Amino acid sequence: KCGSLEDAKSVFDKLPERDVVSWNAMMAAYVWNGHFSVARRLFDTMLKRDVASWNVVIAAYAQDGHSKKALELFWQMNLEDVKPNKITFIGILDACTSLPALEVGKIIHASILEGGFGSDVVTLTALVNMYGKCGRLGDAWSV
Repeated sequence: KCGSLEDAKSVFDKLPERDVVSWNAMMAAYVWNGHFSVARRLFDTMLKRDVASWNVVIAAYAQDGHSKKALELFWQMNLEDVKPNKITFIGILDACTSLPALEVGKIIHASILEGGFGSDVVTLTALVNMYGKCGRLGDAWSV
């Protein structure tokens, strides 16, 4: 049971073996407690990352107003052949909305369709939000 960041860190530090799930949980604990730089350092030291690892840091940057960093990580994720999921797309669309970055948003929209997430209501809602906040109400309606 981890009731605080200190408890979570204590459990994490005592683990004889750390898998990607334990690393992701620890990163998320740091993010939830406002320690983004520590979460990023953990991410950078991970030997193995999965899509959830990327999602934690992408969403953290997007929600904390560091949209450009979120986008950089998204492109890096693609270069490392990690396939994004709907959580990734929702986080990165949030970053596009904050910039606003319409052209990038359009590329993400195409990736959403290619990835088979074109019928996911939450992902489509994020697209509508992105187009609307970028001033493209016609595109928002067409989603």
